[in-house]
Amino acid sequence: MKTKAIFYSIFIFVCCMCVIQTTARGKDPHSSAMKYGEKVTYDTYFKWGLIMPRAGDAVFSYDKDQSVNKVSSRYRMQFKTVKFFDSFFKMRDTLSTYYNDHNELVYSLKCTDEGGYYSVDKLTFTPGEEHTKIHSLRYTPSRIRIDTVLTVAGDVTDLLGAIYYLRGLDRMKLQRGNTYPLTVAIGRDLVKIQFTYQNQSIVERGNAKYNTRHFVIDIYDEAFESTKTSAEVWMGDDDNFLPIKVRSKLKIGYAEVYYRESSGLAHPLTCRIEVKH
Repeated sequence: MKTKAIFYSIFIFVCCMCVIQTTARGKDPHSSAMKYGEKVTYDTYFKWGLIMPRAGDAVFSYDKDQSVNKVSSRYRMQFKTVKFFDSFFKMRDTLSTYYNDHNELVYSLKCTDEGGYYSVDKLTFTPGEEHTKIHSLRYTPSRIRIDTVLTVAGDVTDLLGAIYYLRGLDRMKLQRGNTYPLTVAIGRDLVKIQFTYQNQSIVERGNAKYNTRHFVIDIYDEAFESTKTSAEVWMGDDDNFLPIKVRSKLKIGYAEVYYRESSGLAHPLTCRIEVKH
């Protein structure tokens, strides 16, 4: 992954993970973690030494979508950098993942807007009995940069779909050491990741405390300092199973993402256990 893809990987494992436990191969879509109208906002930070500035805001939403043939639902992330980062790395990017009535991944769209650079990535998923074919297309206003077909066996998804997968797990059945491997399609690449459940944990953020479930994430990609425990995510221990905190060690430092606020949740945010006044 290139530098900008690092941002997406962090948001993925940090911001909202999944409505339904489903990938291109059509897992059983049994989950009530989300409902149409949910909106969740996260603060993103990057740390170099003792300096840890806020890098941007990521907003995740889930809604019904009938604008495209065979599409029923849309899961979307919109990211923008704060003013400080705008001066040298401005980003106004959107990722959207689309599912059909059977909760099967149909396609995803990533619109990258970084000041003087604009591109669109589209992934179209065609599942088969043994393999999933993915048509990957990337283009700019001037030319097509990627136009290829990827083939992969097993569970495969796009970036946002990886979040869907984790959030769709049954947290009451988690046992320490449980592993969940996935393949994520990005451009010409198929990136291997693996979630491993650790334990229950309390996360403190500002004046609030949260009961969480702690996972480590192995990401097999050169952008990260190591493949083992490339990132960690703390999921809120209630029926929403929202990411509360994500932390990742990168070659350029650390990235951290924190839950800020939400609306339209399917369930009360009971993982928030204490607020000091």
